[in-house]
Amino acid sequence: MDRPDWAPEGIDLTRPSVARAYDYWLGGSHNFAIDRDWARQVLAAVPDLRLMAQANRAFLHRAVRFMVDQGVRQFLDIGSGIPTVGNVHEIAQRAAPGSRVVYVDIDPVAVAHSEQILKGEPGAAVIMADLRQPSAVLTHRATRALLDFDRPVGLLLCSVLHAIPDADDPYGMVRELVKPLPPGSYVAISHGTLDDLVEEADEMTELAGRTTTPITGRPRAEVERFFAGLELVEPGLVWSVLWRPEEPDETFERPGRSGFYAGVARVPG
Repeated sequence: MDRPDWAPEGIDLTRPSVARAYDYWLGGSHNFAIDRDWARQVLAAVPDLRLMAQANRAFLHRAVRFMVDQGVRQFLDIGSGIPTVGNVHEIAQRAAPGSRVVYVDIDPVAVAHSEQILKGEPGAAVIMADLRQPSAVLTHRATRALLDFDRPVGLLLCSVLHAIPDADDPYGMVRELVKPLPPGSYVAISHGTLDDLVEEADEMTELAGRTTTPITGRPRAEVERFFAGLELVEPGLVWSVLWRPEEPDETFERPGRSGFYAGVARVPG
């Protein structure tokens, strides 16, 4: 397979990437034929998947606006993915000019494309780092240059924790990321689940296993554990379409078909 001129050197073109498939589902163009083929197979198994991705993205936007309303002016977006319309710095700066954002992703296409978009944007930066190494994210020079951990921070972990298997201790990773956040900070999490996709579960698990980042779709109780020690704000941990919607959502036959649990919590103190 030929490597497009926008793709960094050394990318594995033999296995699909969930990040690039997600870009395809959202209508983006930074994906390869192998990603599109895989994404279409998943769509055949779960026709609502494109709508799920859009609903998850909409939750991210609402969560950012909520945090801005609470006075948050700086954000750490881990697993930020390939930029699409309505990036975090655009949403935040529209509501509060001067807001700062550090994007973090492990996918080289996501990082390269983000670097292009953020040229000339002093209030935002992107770093290539792995969620499995929280200290590397927190101590990165771009993180330290843009974010002041003496003031509230909005930590965004949207559609990323399900890419971390239990064996790698995702709960420990979240604890380490939350530890330096001062009181008044907020944490937003959306997490894929198979709780209401029982009939499609086996096929989705098999398809996810073909990618560079197999998915662990956790049940609600296990997702709620990520908020241990934090104060969930209303309406708590709910389906993504039910988290403070701006208008009643009629996209799905039932909310659980949105495929993501979502919640926002405050760091107490």
